[in-house]
Amino acid sequence: MGENGNVWMPDAMSTVASEVDSLFYFVLWTSTIIFALVILAKVYFAVRFRRRDPAEVPQPIHESKLLETAWIVIPTILVLIVFTWGFKVFVKLNSPPPDAYQITVRGKQWFWEFQYPNGTVVANEMHVPIGQPVKLLMSSEDVLHSFFIPDFRVKHDVLPNRYTSLWFEATAPGEYQIYCTEYCGTSHSGMLGKVIVQTEEEFAAWLNEQSQDLPPAELGANVFRQYNCGVCHSVDGTRIVGPTMKGLWGAERQFEDGGTAVADENYIRESVLNPGAHIVATYPNAMPATFGSLSAKQLDGLIAFIQTLE
Repeated sequence: MGENGNVWMPDAMSTVASEVDSLFYFVLWTSTIIFALVILAKVYFAVRFRRRDPAEVPQPIHESKLLETAWIVIPTILVLIVFTWGFKVFVKLNSPPPDAYQITVRGKQWFWEFQYPNGTVVANEMHVPIGQPVKLLMSSEDVLHSFFIPDFRVKHDVLPNRYTSLWFEATAPGEYQIYCTEYCGTSHSGMLGKVIVQTEEEFAAWLNEQSQDLPPAELGANVFRQYNCGVCHSVDGTRIVGPTMKGLWGAERQFEDGGTAVADENYIRESVLNPGAHIVATYPNAMPATFGSLSAKQLDGLIAFIQTLE
């Protein structure tokens, strides 16, 4: 949390965030004041009108027209203020500027995939230019997800078989956390990403770099990191959800059905594209079949990277 954040909210880093915060604090402090007044009134009445003698018979109380009018009119006014204010913010949050830069977002178990207008596809790292409205066109390829960037105050469900969208305009460079806030399976908590806000020059340079060739093993390392493969597969021999990648290349694999296979190019390719085909003994069938969008080049790079993990 930066110097502009507080116990309630992280830093406000988009053009709409301050409006969301203002509405939140209006509701918070109005509710706090009303709550305090109600509690003070209860304490006062309990002390002021307590029965002092068991034989005491209280005098009949006649209603106050002014009081009854007040507790109808004042809450009605407050509700109308919150509704009108909230509706204006809602409309703004759902009305991207016509010149917004569009990025396609795909939610998958358990990573975010971002596709840019020039065809560049990356996972879990969304680069955007500062001061430029950005529209996200989102869909899911498996189950229900929810895309949330706290610093920008934007959040929306990501659904299978349909598109949803949101937009934002970042006001400061930096890295901001992306969360999935809808439980989506075993590794839901690991479905994290980052928004990297850059100057227009830095963003243009980054986008240009994505089209350049990398050595296969280096490309594979990027794929392994970007697609959160390390959430289930370690590279140092540690046992976690899935088998470790260390020493995998050329090793004989024992399967739950009693079969065996040598971990070569074809085995790794099938394990990525059709993970349920062969289940390694003592491990669960937990890997989702959502990596079919990987290109042949990315698969080749991933295989080359695994070969280096001796």
